[in-house]
Amino acid sequence: MIKLRWRFTLIFTALAAVTLLLTYFFLSARLKNYFEKTITVGMRNQIMLARDIVRGDIGRVSGQELYRIAGSIAGHSGLRVTIIGDGGKVLADSGVPYEKISLMENHGDRPEIKSAALSGLGISRRYSYTIKKYLLYMAVPIERSGAGGFLRFAMPLAQFNDIDRDLRGIVFISLLMVCLVSILLNYLILLYVSRPLVEMAQITKAIARGDFSRRPPVFTRDEVGELASSLRDMSQGIKDNIDAIRAEKVKLDAVLFSMFEGIVAVDEKGKISLMNPSLRKQFFIEGDPVGKTLLEVIRNAAVQDLVDDLLLHDCRVLSSEVSIAHPEEKVFKVSGSQIVNNGILSGAVLVFHDLTELKKLEEMRRDFVANVSHELRTPVASIKGYAETLLDGALEDKKNARAFLNIIYQDSNRLANIIDDLLGLARIESGRAQPVCSALEVEPVLRKILSLLERQFAEKSLRLTLSLARGLPRVMADDTMFSQVLLNLLDNAVKYTPQGGSIEVKAELRDGFVRFDIVDTGVGIPEKDIARIFERFYRVDRARSRDMGGTGLGLSIVKHIVQALGGQVWVASALGRGSTFSFTLPAA
Repeated sequence: MIKLRWRFTLIFTALAAVTLLLTYFFLSARLKNYFEKTITVGMRNQIMLARDIVRGDIGRVSGQELYRIAGSIAGHSGLRVTIIGDGGKVLADSGVPYEKISLMENHGDRPEIKSAALSGLGISRRYSYTIKKYLLYMAVPIERSGAGGFLRFAMPLAQFNDIDRDLRGIVFISLLMVCLVSILLNYLILLYVSRPLVEMAQITKAIARGDFSRRPPVFTRDEVGELASSLRDMSQGIKDNIDAIRAEKVKLDAVLFSMFEGIVAVDEKGKISLMNPSLRKQFFIEGDPVGKTLLEVIRNAAVQDLVDDLLLHDCRVLSSEVSIAHPEEKVFKVSGSQIVNNGILSGAVLVFHDLTELKKLEEMRRDFVANVSHELRTPVASIKGYAETLLDGALEDKKNARAFLNIIYQDSNRLANIIDDLLGLARIESGRAQPVCSALEVEPVLRKILSLLERQFAEKSLRLTLSLARGLPRVMADDTMFSQVLLNLLDNAVKYTPQGGSIEVKAELRDGFVRFDIVDTGVGIPEKDIARIFERFYRVDRARSRDMGGTGLGLSIVKHIVQALGGQVWVASALGRGSTFSFTLPAA
């Protein structure tokens, strides 16, 4: 790219060159004419003076003396001098030896002689066969009447041309020097004038790159100064606008990045222009999805149909519930809206509300209601049935009446236990039952719980092993809740371990937590049931659990208590090979 100052310099140089040539030819022509006129006038003055000298001597002196006079005039004037008689005979010629003068041709027919005889002055340019040169001739009659002969001066045209050539050279060199000086001055002026423009161009490039730290200086009040001032105001205005846009973008990004809902925007062609991290995380999208269609990224025809309806039909807002099977089963409520800019559709935005957990909670609520109803119906039906039997007359049968009353009592206790467990679980989940944590010794709490289960261990001849790591630290836990967790897990182990089996309780420190493992050799849990074992009222074998007097809430209570205390709980089991229930609590 040619810079502005070089472009103007080249233009000025071209103009100066043209001007130089035109001026050179004009001055050369004028100076040549002037020079010829000056020489002609000088020759005329000299020939007039010489005529006065020759006029008095031409009739009185000899030919040799005339030859001497002609030579003397030629020596002073630097010109060839010829004295011609009335008949055209050459009397003397400074350019020819005296001996050869008599041999010279008659000059009466020469153009300058004829013109001088007619007008008193004759001038001609022609070739001289005598001296073999081109000459400028000027002749005048010696006497004013035209009689007495003629005096002629001759000047070589080569001398005139040499002078003309030297003069042209001087003119050309002078004009060239003036041109070069003008070009140099022009470049320096342009360099000075263009420097602010160059600086403003650099500042403009910096502004285009986002650098607003530089400001163009304003030194003058002309057009360049006004341009610099305008550029400064424009730079500040752009900076303020960009800062405002960035601030709004930061706010928008903060909103988009913090939203749990997934958001995606597409252009008028259905290509993704924006997708927030929440949606990428929900669909396990790696890489940049911008420029792709939703069908390529999410691979769900229902979502793509929703986008097509928004872009192809006149519907500003659409909403639909969509089930996603890949990469995992989820349910979304997808709400879409058109993006209209100045009355022109420029795209659409979709918001994905994840309803998966809500659906699961609704399903769990339905299952919970069904399970509670089922669990409560059994003891209530039993109590009602035996009470009706007693009211119908069995009360008089002392033997059966007592048995019936004992069953009613047991079922009412079971009903009360279910209600107590439900209330306790509700308190834990709601956060009303806040744990009061303190540093507890593990072994005393364990032995206290084991002492409560001694009878059950003895009845089933179970072998108990207590494996506590040496130097086991205390745990930060609520004494009552910690005991309830141990009691529930050990009670389950006793219930589901057959006669003569074994139970091992282990505790060790791992990564700042005390891990407890309760290992039994019981019936085990099928793999398909392990994921749901901590749900409310979930039972692997409902009939057997009910016969053992369980409420179906024990493991759910254990899970919520451990989580409330800052730990985790899990199970590893295989059908027919026993189970290992593990949980962790923070070390004190």
